[in-house]
Amino acid sequence: MKLLKQLRSLYINNFAFYLFSGVLGLFMLSFLFPWLYTATWIITYIFVLVLVTDLILLFTGGRKFEAKRKTPEKFSNGDDNPVSIKVYNPYPFAINIKVIDELPVQFQERNFDIRKTIPVNQTSTFNFFLRPTSRGEYHFGKLNVYVSSPLRLAARRFVTTETTMVPTYPSYMQMHRYELMAISDKLTEQGLKKVRRLGHTLEFEQIKEYISGDDIRTINWKATAKRQQLMVNQYQDVRSQNIYMVIDTGRVMKMPFNGLSLLDYAINSALVLSSIILRKDDRAGLLTFSKTIGNYIPAEKRGGQMQRIQEKLYNVETNYFESDFGRLYADLKRTITQRSLMLLYTNFETLDGLKRQLPYLKAIAKNHLLVVVFFENVELDAIIRTTPKNTREIYYQVVAEKFAYEKRLIVNELRKYGIYSVLTKPENLTVDSINKYLEIKARGIL
Repeated sequence: MKLLKQLRSLYINNFAFYLFSGVLGLFMLSFLFPWLYTATWIITYIFVLVLVTDLILLFTGGRKFEAKRKTPEKFSNGDDNPVSIKVYNPYPFAINIKVIDELPVQFQERNFDIRKTIPVNQTSTFNFFLRPTSRGEYHFGKLNVYVSSPLRLAARRFVTTETTMVPTYPSYMQMHRYELMAISDKLTEQGLKKVRRLGHTLEFEQIKEYISGDDIRTINWKATAKRQQLMVNQYQDVRSQNIYMVIDTGRVMKMPFNGLSLLDYAINSALVLSSIILRKDDRAGLLTFSKTIGNYIPAEKRGGQMQRIQEKLYNVETNYFESDFGRLYADLKRTITQRSLMLLYTNFETLDGLKRQLPYLKAIAKNHLLVVVFFENVELDAIIRTTPKNTREIYYQVVAEKFAYEKRLIVNELRKYGIYSVLTKPENLTVDSINKYLEIKARGIL
């Protein structure tokens, strides 16, 4: 039984087949040159002897070969996630290994292998990166390691029976990155613009002595006359405002860009923005909708709110229905009575598509501050930038320019009714969404 198991783990390397082919070629030449015949047999005996020596080196001795895969607890969707493989060499000589990991089917990676040389009695750890493009469960299969001696004629396969499931969540890496930038006040390095504050928010904090650099418009003249020195009013930002990320999960969000659907871009952006909102002492909430309302998390800033939002976003998927904005308006009116900032992630390709939903958007904007976030079609931009070479390409370019122009008309149409909008490329969605939130906060228009 043990011998049968070892035979199943035996593999002959390509190098051995190349040598064997060379020996066969010498035998064929010996028909033309008889003096080669004896020399060829000597080479054959040497080849067999070396092959047997290689097998003895690989299969004898009670050595315990170790190989282990280490994955993160969860993958971050759309990001490069590190996976490490740790291999220990128990042999008294340096070994050459080829690692074939049975990756999850979602990656469709059919030619994955890693080749390394590991010194005597050493442990080697090496990393590779995986970029998932959809949320859900990713199942790793077995880890196959093919070990060869320095002779490289044969290989022995070691298989770990360890299988692993790694859940893929919305982009928490992106969330942590922006969190650190917010703490260190380095958001502007990522293109987040500082917005000039227009006036003051209405939340008065205290009267204090004037120091160099204070805004002279805040001087409190009554307190100044009473204290016989300059006194100024100090204000603070209005805090604990309700901010909701409203995500359309209808068919318009199924469109893919760079491997991710528009819904995945929206979910990643909503997760990052929720973190920024809570750090700004506002209340973050979430709502998803299509034909009906899906997930709903009331706007709060208590402990564990980010975890609740992340768990709700984990299983959100698009469907192939047209989203019901009328139902969205009715549910918002019934469930969210306090005026809030609504960041609506959706997509409109044509002006006619917007006009069908415009009455409901106007109704929502009466009760809340509504920001419609939708996407540029980057595929059309690529067509517009190319130089047409024939009549058909000119026609395609004209049509692409028409659709791109309609996107700008949609922005103007929303502005006409006092509805804010963000027209952005999918890869810039997170930065542009944070910019709009910070702008609204700075202007105190909520």
